[in-house]
Amino acid sequence: MTMPAFTDQDLAYLIYCGIALGVLLVFTGGAQLFSRRENHAEAKSRRMRMIAKGRNTAELLALLKPAPKRGILSRLPLVGDLPHQLRRAGLTLRADQFVAICVLLTILVFAAIVVTFGPTLALPLALTIGLALPVVVVKARCKSQTTKLLHQLPDAMDMMARGLKVGHPLNNSIGAVAREMADPIGTEFGIVFDQVNYGDDLPDAFQEFAERVDIEDVYYLAASIGIQHGTGGDLASVIETLSRTIRDRIAIRRKIRAISSEGRLSAWFLSSLPVVIFGFTSFTAPDYYAGVMGDPMFKPMAAAIIVMSIANMLILKKLVEFRI
Repeated sequence: MTMPAFTDQDLAYLIYCGIALGVLLVFTGGAQLFSRRENHAEAKSRRMRMIAKGRNTAELLALLKPAPKRGILSRLPLVGDLPHQLRRAGLTLRADQFVAICVLLTILVFAAIVVTFGPTLALPLALTIGLALPVVVVKARCKSQTTKLLHQLPDAMDMMARGLKVGHPLNNSIGAVAREMADPIGTEFGIVFDQVNYGDDLPDAFQEFAERVDIEDVYYLAASIGIQHGTGGDLASVIETLSRTIRDRIAIRRKIRAISSEGRLSAWFLSSLPVVIFGFTSFTAPDYYAGVMGDPMFKPMAAAIIVMSIANMLILKKLVEFRI
C-alpha cells in the first residue's frame, strides 16, 4: 500500500495552520498577561491580593516598586524606560517578557504576510503590528492609569485628613488609604506605607511616589508632607486645602475639554482629510497618482505635502490642548 504524495498545497496548509496557531497562542498569552481579572469579592488592590497570598514587605517592594535605572540600556528612549512604563500601565509583565512577545508577534505577522501577500510590504506592516502597536497600547494604558490616579487622589487625601483629625498617625492614615482604595492609588500608597515600615523616611517615600507617577499634584503633596515633617504644623488642613484645589482643577479641566471639543473635532477632521482624500482617490482612480509617479517632481512634491500635513496636525493639536 503506497502512501499519498505530500504536495506543495498540503505544505502550504500546514504553514497556514502553524501561523494561525502561533498567532492564537501569542494573543491568548498576551491577553492572560495583560488582563487583570478582578471582581468585587477580591481585594481592592494588587498589593492587598499579594499580602493575602503571604508576601512579606521585601517581596512587595521588589515586585511593585520599579528598579532604579542603571547602565547604558537605561538611557535608551524605549528600552530604558520600558519597566517603568509597564509598571505605570499596571501590567504584570516584565520588560523581557514584553519584548519577547513583541518579537514573536512580529515574526509571525511577517511570515503570514509573506506567505499570503508577498514580501513587498511584509516588513513595515510586521514592525507596525508587532512593535509599534504594543508600545502605543502601553502608552495609552499609562495615560489612562495616570488619569484614574489623579481622579482618585482627592478622595485619598480626604481620607488621610480625616484620619489625622481623629488622632491617627500619618503612617496609619496612609495604610488606611492603601487598604480601602482601589488601584492604582491603593497600590501606590501601599508602596509608600511599606517603604516607611521598611525603614525609609516618609518625605523620601512620598518624593519617590511623585517621581513614579509624575503628576504635578502629587509633587505638591510630597512637598507638603516634607515641609510638615521638618517644621511641624496642621497637616490635615494643608491636605484638605490641597484636595479642594485638585478637585477644582479637575473640574476646570473638564469644562475646558467640553468647551474645546468642537476645536478638537475640527483638528481631527482637518488632519485626517488629506489621508482620506488620497485613499479614496487611489481606490476610485488608480491611475490618478500612478500615472505621474515617474515624473521627477513627484517625490519632492509628495514629501513636501507629507511634511506640511504633519506640521498642520501638530499645530492644530497644540492649539486645542490646554494645560491647567
